[in-house]
Amino acid sequence: MATTTRSEATEKAALARAASRRMSAVSTDQKNAALRGIADAIEAESARILAVNGPEIERGRKNGLTGSFIDRMELNADRVAAIARDTRAVAALPDPVGITSEMITRPNGLQIGRISVPLGVIGAVYESRPNVTVDIAAVCLKSGNAVVLRSGSDAHDTSAVFAEIIQREATRAGLPAGIVQFIESTDREEVGAMLRADDFIDLMIPRGGADLIRRVRDEATMPVIAGGIGVCHTYVDADADFAMARDIVINAKTVRPSVCNAMDTLLVHASIADRFVPMMAEALGAKGVTLHADERALPLASGVRGGAQVVPVNAAQDYDTEWLSLDCSVRIVDDLDGALAHIEEHGSGHSEAIVTDSWAAAQRFQREADAAAVFVNASTYFNDGAQFGLGVEVGISTQKMHARGPMGLKELTSYKWIVLGTGQVR
Repeated sequence: MATTTRSEATEKAALARAASRRMSAVSTDQKNAALRGIADAIEAESARILAVNGPEIERGRKNGLTGSFIDRMELNADRVAAIARDTRAVAALPDPVGITSEMITRPNGLQIGRISVPLGVIGAVYESRPNVTVDIAAVCLKSGNAVVLRSGSDAHDTSAVFAEIIQREATRAGLPAGIVQFIESTDREEVGAMLRADDFIDLMIPRGGADLIRRVRDEATMPVIAGGIGVCHTYVDADADFAMARDIVINAKTVRPSVCNAMDTLLVHASIADRFVPMMAEALGAKGVTLHADERALPLASGVRGGAQVVPVNAAQDYDTEWLSLDCSVRIVDDLDGALAHIEEHGSGHSEAIVTDSWAAAQRFQREADAAAVFVNASTYFNDGAQFGLGVEVGISTQKMHARGPMGLKELTSYKWIVLGTGQVR
């Protein structure tokens, strides 16, 4: 009789499913103890983590990886400490599980309500960002979910160290064995096996570039929360405070250009363009930014002393580009209508911002800009789970069903109806 061998991903998804069924017996104190233990161990083993990450970065550079990809892979002592700090922040948040809501008493005396419950098993496929290993596991554990993690190959060894720490400390705290699973194989076929494991995995979350997200969305046999592609805009209105606008634009574009909430296109009201565009060309030039300027912005941004490198925009491509680098499209629009029309055509539904002193313009932008997060007089760089008070995030959803924006603890729970009777029959 022929035998078949299940893939590593399928085997580990089955183990995660079994572990998830035992999470109902785990207390909030145990979950918090696990998260604090994970944070302590990450700090204590920082040197070990960096000793693994360093060679991976060098190997990545030799393999031709540059810019944003290396930045997302690379760890240092401060970044490791931040991962531990964010994990403790998750531990400090209220437990989202077991919350009863909307209890009503029907005329027949039945008490009917809802209670929050974990989704079950979360599958996460992500590219080479080792911190994501900890972020996703932390949110899953606190929300009572099992998780199956599949890291990208370039930072796989660093992710594996984090996974080993998480698994060890979760077990020490009394969480069910197998609650965190890490796919050791880097074979792409394991991703396919995960996407077909709908018997065990309840929700799939991809974190990475457009190709990865497209594959997961197209092939997954379970629900998918897709997002993270950010073509983000900042619109500087006619009534903007120039100093505020300058600081917001610099922050959104240059602090960490490799992340999905960085600004990609600067939109400027025509009535202030002759003053604001040269000012920004100088300020962004000091940060090494290359401006891709439209025909009206091009002469205003060019030739500024100490200013940015300026090239003509390729409108057919640049406005739809998530730069992930020190590049920025610049377009002059006639008014707020023009800014909103541009965002409607080219936005990805991630993060949109307006800088203005006009209450009416701010309110209209909030209503009409279609994005997971809309900012008034603030940088798009704030679109982040930690900044929104969620501790960390498992991803940023640009969808509108179930979850939108940074996904924290609440977004990884569902509910079940509870009905309390005294012998009623229908």
